[in-house]
Amino acid sequence: MQLHKIETGNLKLDGGAMFGVVPKNIWNKVYPAGENNLCNWAMRCLLVVDGNRKILIDNGVGDKQDEKFLKHYHLNGDDTLEGSLANVGYSPDDITDMVLTHLHFDHCGGSIKKLGVDNYAPAFKNATYWISQAQWEWAVKPNRREKASFLKENILPIKESGQLKIVDKEGELFPGFEVKFFNGHTDGQMIPLIKYYGKTIVFMADLLPSTAHVPMPYIMAFDTKPLVTLLDKERFFKEAIEHEYVLFFEHDLYNECCTLMETEKGPRVKKVFQLEDVLEN
Repeated sequence: MQLHKIETGNLKLDGGAMFGVVPKNIWNKVYPAGENNLCNWAMRCLLVVDGNRKILIDNGVGDKQDEKFLKHYHLNGDDTLEGSLANVGYSPDDITDMVLTHLHFDHCGGSIKKLGVDNYAPAFKNATYWISQAQWEWAVKPNRREKASFLKENILPIKESGQLKIVDKEGELFPGFEVKFFNGHTDGQMIPLIKYYGKTIVFMADLLPSTAHVPMPYIMAFDTKPLVTLLDKERFFKEAIEHEYVLFFEHDLYNECCTLMETEKGPRVKKVFQLEDVLEN
């Protein structure tokens, strides 16, 4: 098995929205805001190569949204999905399995490419798209609060292509590749756990956007059910500390991975490091 980080560029989001009830004078010390209270966030995906399988987890915002939409998110950075795949020797056509943690636009926008007016096609023409049943049902009939994050052009063409595969239970999706469901941020968020030479690498998606979100009250205002997020964080942290999971961050601009430890103040970051440090060891 080989693991490759796939950087797809960055976006900026309001710091208050990203840290919820935590005051700015506290969170700003650990994840600084720039102009207009905006913090810069990665859209870092993960490619798992295991034999003939090339499994990509999430795919960034894509490039088909119009300027009116994208101006709110201040996309920045030189990395692209296709460029990062090419850097490790692959193309979108090589991907056999596209695992989507959830269907918010910054996680699944690269799933679909625009061919013309109202004409869309899968960007990964040879891939099966894996999505949890709860998230699919939640996304195709979005609530008013999340509707702006669920874009029909990112979602409906997946089903129309015939490449959609619904995941209705937790467990092993592929050998050494397990998924678990977490709610709170959005219903049915699917978190992958990858067995890699005696270690478990967990793709954190929006269950934990960054190391700055490790303290229990640090929960995004975007989360639809923050008290459920709180319970699911607690459940996950207990397991992560007990089994010494390696947490891989999709959105943390400054840290790729970390481990956790229990302290008198609750779970805290034990060590931060790059994914390549895991691969070398």
